[in-house]
Amino acid sequence: MKILLVEDDRELCASVENALVKNGYMVDCCYDGETAMMFALNRDYGYDLAIIDRMIPGTDGLTVIKAMRRKGIQIPVIIITGMSALDDRVDGLDGGADDYLVKPFHLKELMARVRALIRRPGQIRDGENISWGDLKLDRETRELWCHKNRLKLTARESELLYTLMDQPERVFTRDQLVLKVWGSDSGIEPGNVDNYISFLRKRLREVKSRCGIKTIYGTGFQMEEPYA
Repeated sequence: MKILLVEDDRELCASVENALVKNGYMVDCCYDGETAMMFALNRDYGYDLAIIDRMIPGTDGLTVIKAMRRKGIQIPVIIITGMSALDDRVDGLDGGADDYLVKPFHLKELMARVRALIRRPGQIRDGENISWGDLKLDRETRELWCHKNRLKLTARESELLYTLMDQPERVFTRDQLVLKVWGSDSGIEPGNVDNYISFLRKRLREVKSRCGIKTIYGTGFQMEEPYA
């Protein structure tokens, strides 16, 4: 899962990022409000949760959260801040945050809150399993099956296929898939997505699925169910 981390204290940001990565999350970091606004409001980044410091340079964190909610971005958000007064907490929660953690905090507590929000039913669209056509994918175990045929995907194959299956009617560009699957700092070239698409097509043939991945010339890729 992908997390947006907004924190101007670079030492704290690095500590939180390290803890998140160790727990299996992909993380994008921002250090000011303007950059945070750009990342937070772009649905193509595909974040599952955001951790936002309220007091950051430029646009403050609460303004970023309110902008997200106005745009209909309903991912869980944790505010981290040194502002501990009751009114500050109320303002943060009323402004669209799901949780409020006062500095200084222990990283174990932050990780527990992240896990609690991610597994909260109805908060996020993603679940452990997704089905489409004759395919079923367990995102946690990375197991793909079609009827009685099963195989295990690599982490990137699983995330890429999940992205396509989650919005099968959508045509994804290569750049969008890079952002959603590998993240903004991955360094992977958009052309490398074609290699992973080729791998996935082979996997679909291995499980004898009638579904496929269609290339939309000049645009990108889309799931295809030829015998629906």
